[in-house]
Amino acid sequence: MSQVQAIRGMSDLLPPESATWQAIESILRDLLNAYGFAEIRVPIVERTDLFRRSIGEVTDIVEKEMYTFEDRNGESLTLRPESTAGIVRACMTNGLLHNQRQKFWCIGPIFRYEKPQRGRYRQFHQFGIEALGYSGPDIDAELIIITNRIWQALGIDAVELELNSLGTPESRHEHRQALTAYFERHKDDLDADSLDRLYRNPLRILDTKNPDMKELVSAAPVTTDFLDAESEAHFLMLRQLLDQAGIEYRVNPRLVRGLDYYSKTVFEWVTDKLGAQGTVCGGGRYDGLVSQLGGKPTPAIGCAIGMERLLELYKASGGQPAMQQPDAYFVAVGDDVLLPAFSLVEDLRDELPNVTIEMNCGGGSFKSQMKRADRSGAAVALILGESEAAERTIGIKALRENIDQISVSWADLGAALTQYIDNMGPGNNG
Repeated sequence: MSQVQAIRGMSDLLPPESATWQAIESILRDLLNAYGFAEIRVPIVERTDLFRRSIGEVTDIVEKEMYTFEDRNGESLTLRPESTAGIVRACMTNGLLHNQRQKFWCIGPIFRYEKPQRGRYRQFHQFGIEALGYSGPDIDAELIIITNRIWQALGIDAVELELNSLGTPESRHEHRQALTAYFERHKDDLDADSLDRLYRNPLRILDTKNPDMKELVSAAPVTTDFLDAESEAHFLMLRQLLDQAGIEYRVNPRLVRGLDYYSKTVFEWVTDKLGAQGTVCGGGRYDGLVSQLGGKPTPAIGCAIGMERLLELYKASGGQPAMQQPDAYFVAVGDDVLLPAFSLVEDLRDELPNVTIEMNCGGGSFKSQMKRADRSGAAVALILGESEAAERTIGIKALRENIDQISVSWADLGAALTQYIDNMGPGNNG
């Protein structure tokens, strides 16, 4: 019988890399909590119509990339290809938007049927930041400042910020008409995808990955030529806030993002350290999305960070992997030692909740257990043999430093272990 294989584009996350994920996730959570954002968790499966109405029918995601299926009742469901639509749906379902403002962060898996390559997977993970009920450019600036603090906290400096404004739906309509007229004059130069989008959504042509169309797209009308006064004022204040915060950026009038619900501010943090997949974080305002999904008009903005790309960029920037290892490893040798050993280790965990202790399970000789203790990365070994059990004592032995082993009574173990680890000085696991 053949061995079952993982699905292409869906990877396992294994130790010790999972420890680095946890460390980075902790930094993100703490930072967002400090800015008054709260965690929200939404289902990974939603009705397909939610994404068709929010993302847009004429997008690569909806047309080519969604994992869609029918359930037993014949209802079309989709594994989420992005998280914003689900969060908006959750706010509407639970009445969180009526005369209220909400600030959320979320983290979890996203699913898109794409060609797997470096930095692009069929199941990947996003850390999302969303603010609903805020209309001014101050919240736009806050989101960008938060993401800048994330790079600083992780020691990442190989990122650049690109900004643009898409304007209001009215100004976008004018831009769309100009784009349609422009590309109509160059129909012979359009590829099949662009021809298909010409009259349905010409803005998507600007997202083309076809290098043969680069020159044509670069000469197309830009959004900033059609901005209304309100959007211009919003964009100007955003840039002034970023200037005051000392955040460098480049206005990129070609930046449109890949989802239809964006309006006014859009932004991306990009890098040249990850090959073709250069966007690490992207987002923007989606002031019309709530009403588009049947709710009352609600201004909103959000962004998402690809966790896999963030981890790659962290490593490329010299970030060190986190170490997930115990402070102490409990060695128990002898047939009559297991019962008192388990009692001791659980009492010790109660007494010292901030000290991590791995218990040797599966038996083994003293030599084999000490090898396991060493491989665990623990700073010390707690050694309980038959003679120690008879005397109600236990040995404490340093595994990383040249410090004499000591023997203490069971009653004094907690205090003695704390002092022993403290005496080892900086660099130990405690």
